[in-house]
Amino acid sequence: MFRKNKNLLKTLGPGILFASTAIGVSHLVQSTRAGAEFGFGLVLVVILANLFKYPFFEFGSRYANATGKSIIDGYKKIGSWMIWTYLIITLGSMFFVSAAVGAVTSGFMDNLFSLSQMGLDPLIVTISTFFICALILFIGKFSVLDKLIKIIGSVLLISTLLAFVLTLIKGPAVSTINMFPEGIWSEDKSILFIIALMGWMPTAVDLSAWNSIWTVERIKETGYKPTLKETLFDFNFGYITSALLAFCFITLGAYMMYGTEKVMPESSALFANKVVEMYTISMGEWSYLLIASAAFSIMFGTAIAVFDGYARSMARTIELIKRNNNQLKSGTKQDEKNDSAYKLTLLALVMGSFVIVWKFGSSLKSLVDLAMTISFLIAPLIAIVNLRLVTGNHIKEQYKPKKWLIILSYMGIIFLIGFSVLYLTQQF
Repeated sequence: MFRKNKNLLKTLGPGILFASTAIGVSHLVQSTRAGAEFGFGLVLVVILANLFKYPFFEFGSRYANATGKSIIDGYKKIGSWMIWTYLIITLGSMFFVSAAVGAVTSGFMDNLFSLSQMGLDPLIVTISTFFICALILFIGKFSVLDKLIKIIGSVLLISTLLAFVLTLIKGPAVSTINMFPEGIWSEDKSILFIIALMGWMPTAVDLSAWNSIWTVERIKETGYKPTLKETLFDFNFGYITSALLAFCFITLGAYMMYGTEKVMPESSALFANKVVEMYTISMGEWSYLLIASAAFSIMFGTAIAVFDGYARSMARTIELIKRNNNQLKSGTKQDEKNDSAYKLTLLALVMGSFVIVWKFGSSLKSLVDLAMTISFLIAPLIAIVNLRLVTGNHIKEQYKPKKWLIILSYMGIIFLIGFSVLYLTQQF
């Protein structure tokens, strides 16, 4: 039993990192907004998004355990067209996603340290956040943050659950309002928000490649090759945790703001302040510094994970495009750090993301909605390819998913395509 638990501890990491990444914008921002603007009217949407996206994230971890390589390598095996498609998809979304995450992070930093009150321009705070994230990755400190984020995530998990319970006990701010409003699907504006909400609930499907990358890196770091069951336990723990927390954030938004005249601010700093304020209303003023610190820390960890994930995936994608499969070898973490493609991607992310924030910085919600909508529209293709990789001849039979998961995958693909078509019909 001791040996079994010890091996499980060696496996834990990628799933927790996934949960920490998911808890970022999709939970702190979008789930809170969903509750504040629609009460519990979008709970079913959140449940369905988590359910129908589940297989495609699970396949990333499954493929990494089965092959010892990231699922991006699998894209190369599908064909050159797929690896080029993945490159285009990543280039088309990474600046908007990084900008959205960075803007939210800088807002929580501003809220914690009262930087605006010191006279610092929000754009200066944002670009500083980007450069700090890149600097940490340049000097190879991500492994340290990977350990710290487990502690930070635990603090936020406990504080969120405590705030959730206390909020339920206290009751909604406006008890006479129907918390399940009708007519949500009849308004174009509502549908656009729903698409954006599902885009990153729990996160973008194309980021399933990060699961596989982090799973491979964890194996390199510990020197332990986990069983498929252990890898999937780690993933499921993170995924289920993030799904439950989404409901907690919806509840906080619904109970604190729905039916009142309060609105979620557009400014990233004011938005962060409003989120922290909701916690302190439930838990008491004594908790303000604790919550502000935890919220900023988890967003800071999310920002670094996003920068690292995009840099690693881009570096590997470029490597796969440049060389033939028989020439490819998975390098160590340090090799990836020193790779010019990794560093160039980090610099490109910093500069490109800052330009996006500079352009859309006055409207945080619009920036987040745009990033999430892009993520949702490209999800069906990634979902189809991920399913093909784990059901075809790319992995051994014992690693392939069970029949119920394959059926859920087909349902998920129909779900993603259906809502993508709905969005496009609304636009055109």
